[in-house]
Amino acid sequence: MPPRPPQDPDLLRRLLRAKDRMDACSHEEWPVERLAKVGAVSEAHFARCFKEAFGVPPHRYLLTRRIERATALLRETELSITDIAFQTGWSSLGTFGRTFRDITGESPGGLRARERAASHAPEAVPVCHLKAARRPKLTIAVSEKRRREAGRRIAAPSTENVE
Repeated sequence: MPPRPPQDPDLLRRLLRAKDRMDACSHEEWPVERLAKVGAVSEAHFARCFKEAFGVPPHRYLLTRRIERATALLRETELSITDIAFQTGWSSLGTFGRTFRDITGESPGGLRARERAASHAPEAVPVCHLKAARRPKLTIAVSEKRRREAGRRIAAPSTENVE
């Protein structure tokens, strides 16, 4: 298959504008229809071009931003986990907790407790490096990650002795 030609610079500017809006208001709902209006293209074209330009679909990008923001609030504030969930755009505490655990590998409360127990001094590390190191790894869809985890649990033989 021949390599695809680079995207139109005007289209990339519009995609960046939509991405910037998501960054600024990640707590808001950003369905593809709304993003496509910001980018002034059709919904299908927007979703396809966004993934091509940024490496992830728009929804996955938004989830990453919400989890990043929630992680920062858990580390830096005394807000309750419920308040953090609603401030970062989740409509359900259960969905927030499940998605947070799926992406980061630990619960919001577990992350907060671990961070408080840590005795390191992050002030000595540049903020840009801290943010990059703490960025959630969301390279596959959360639902796909759950399916893989379930498949591993089913495929793993039981260690119980059956008599």
